[in-house]
Order: sequence, then C-alpha cells, then structure tokens
Amino acid sequence: MADIKAPVFPESVADGTIVEWHVTEGQQVSRDDLLAEIETDKVVLEVVAPDDGVVTKIVKDVDDTVLSDELIAQFEAGASAGEAPEVETDQPAAPVQAKQAADGGEPVQATDKKGEADHKDQSPAVRKAAKESGVDPKEVEGSGRGGRVTKTDMANPTLKSDSSIKSDSGRPVAESMGERTEKRVPMTRLRKRVAERLLSASQDTAMLTTFNEVNMKPLMDMRAKYKEKFEKRHGVRLGFMSLFVKAATEALKRFPAVNASLDGDDIVYHGFYDIGVAVSSDRGLVVPVLRDTDRMGMADIEAKIREYGSKAQEGKLGLDEMTGGTFTISNGGVFGSLMSTPILNPPQTAILGMHAINERPMAVDGKVEILPMMYLALSYDHRMIDGKEAVQFLVTIKELVEDPAMLLLDL
Repeated sequence: MADIKAPVFPESVADGTIVEWHVTEGQQVSRDDLLAEIETDKVVLEVVAPDDGVVTKIVKDVDDTVLSDELIAQFEAGASAGEAPEVETDQPAAPVQAKQAADGGEPVQATDKKGEADHKDQSPAVRKAAKESGVDPKEVEGSGRGGRVTKTDMANPTLKSDSSIKSDSGRPVAESMGERTEKRVPMTRLRKRVAERLLSASQDTAMLTTFNEVNMKPLMDMRAKYKEKFEKRHGVRLGFMSLFVKAATEALKRFPAVNASLDGDDIVYHGFYDIGVAVSSDRGLVVPVLRDTDRMGMADIEAKIREYGSKAQEGKLGLDEMTGGTFTISNGGVFGSLMSTPILNPPQTAILGMHAINERPMAVDGKVEILPMMYLALSYDHRMIDGKEAVQFLVTIKELVEDPAMLLLDL
C-alpha cells in the first residue's frame, strides 16, 4: 500500500483545494495517469499515478483543503481492479435487493450493473455538480479523456444533440428560454487571489496612468513583408507581441526605476529583465513570465508566448513559470479594447497596456492621413516613478515601435 500525497507547495503557497478527482475508489490506473487536480492561489497542480495499480481509497474529497505533502489517497501498486484489498470507508454500502431462490437456496443479490458503471465513471466533482444543478451528466457532452464529463463541463453544460434536459431524478430541469434564471457559484481560489491582488494594488499604491498613441503602419508593413520567411525559418508566426516585448526591454534598460520593485521601505533595482505577459484562461487571469528577455530573440519570445497560452488554457502552467517578473504587458486589444487603465501587478511598479488597432485620421507632416493606430497605456506607482520618467518610458516604446530598425541598430 502506498500513499498519494499533495505536491510540495512553495513557501508562498499555504494550502490548496481539491477541485476534481479523475478517478474513483477501486479504479485501475496506469503510471502517470491524472488522478486529481489541486487548485492553489496561483495555479492548478496535477497529481498523477506513481505506478500501474489501483486507487484503493480517496482520503480527501472535492473541495477539501489540503496542505503541502498531505495524504490525499491510498494506492496499491501492481494490483488490478479485482485484486486490490478492500479498504474500509465511511461511505454507506450501496443498496441491494435480495430475493430467495425458487429452490430455497442462498439469496441472490440483484444490482443495476449499468447504473453502477455510470456512477463509477463519474468523478466526485461531477456527481456533486449534478446534485447541485440537477443536470444528468449522461446528457452532457464530455471534454475529458475518452469523452469523460468533467467539472468544467457541468458548470457550462453542452447537451448531447439527442438529449432532453433532465435531472438525475428524471424530472425536467427548467430551461432558460423565457425564464428569469440565476446561477450562484463560489469563487475559485485563483479568482479570489486575483481579486485580492487587484484590490490591494488599487488601495496600497499611488497608481497613475499615462497614455500615448502609436502609428502601427511601419510595424505592420514589416510584419507583412517578412512573416512568411520568419515562419518558414523559425516555425512560429511573427506577431506584434514579440516586438513590444523587445521595445519594452530596451526602454527598461534606459529607465531602471520602471524595472524596479518596492520591498517595504527599500527600492530593489533588478539587473535582469523578466517580463510577465498577461494571459486570459477559463480559470481567470494568469501572468506567466518571460525570463531574461534581453537575451531572447523574437522567435524565442513568440514560441514561449504560444507555449504559455496553450498551458494556460489547459490549466498546466507551473508555479515556477508564474513567479517573479519585473514588468508586465497586458494586451486587451485581442478582445477589442480601445483604451483601458491596466492595474499594477505588485510588487512591480509599472504595467504596459496594449489595445486594439483601428484606422484613424492622424497628422503626418502637416497632412491628415488614415493610419492604423493603437493607444498605449502605462500604469505606474507614483511613489516610485516620477511622471517625467513614466512619460519618457512610454515615448521610448512608441518611437521603437514606429521605427523597428532602431532596435536592430541599437539606437
């Protein structure tokens, strides 16, 4: 018998919450199969099977709080589903019906094998969601492995084409058409943490935002000219984010205060450039970090951003990929945002906000031209950064984006 324990959390993470079990007691699994997901304040961690065998007992259920390296389940390595030793549980025995054999022999137990199989195929989180919502998981399209219905599927169910919405009890569930419905769900730990940090940033910093506009035509022309060659050589598409990261890195070199952080009464000036890129996921906003951007090429940046985006959607970003960071870039333009005030990511002292590119009339050499324009926003902590530095920093990014050759020539 072996113990399945929660991962060892970093010092900055006190505990976690089990959000889903992907197996049930008595289920046979293979090495590295996903057993459970534990959500912390920063990321969702996966617990996998240490070997081939059977999960004999689940000690911590969905929504239970677990500490670092705490026991969450028991496991029998090398066993098969029929060989694993029975483990006493607090679960009541399944009801059975007994009938006496016609010849007066031993009682025969009658069970619903299909119902039992359906029940075992559902994780505790799915069964709990079904109980709360009244939606039968068998009627929901599953996005998990092998079509398995997950907790996320139950939160936003997509019904099978041949199904009518029914609860587990068989009674129809009220459809939303023509009805005033409400749905109450608890905040995830990640959403709570994001809310706490955003509130803290607005209350505990002297945040101010400066704006500027940038002519995107030179950058768009360069991208159109070289994107096919770039992708052919590097295997990744050429986007705008990589050049903004490089421009921000150069601006941070010129204005060290923007790359600094506050630690109590101390100012910490960082001699490296770790830029966080805000990414939206189903679980909330996450900020994975690009390390040493001054040493990264544009292809490296594009590849890393694509990797982070995929991991964020799958909930597989690691804690080491989201910690640290000396500056952050947020791109609301991908969602159509025209202008916004990005909120600081403490203890960082500044954040750059990118926005949508729209054609607008702009004055060029005394003439009005229709050009693709983007608003840029820099939010900064005025306790640390003076207005002059903030404006000059943002103007530097504007100049580098409007004339990308300056980056290549180190001007």
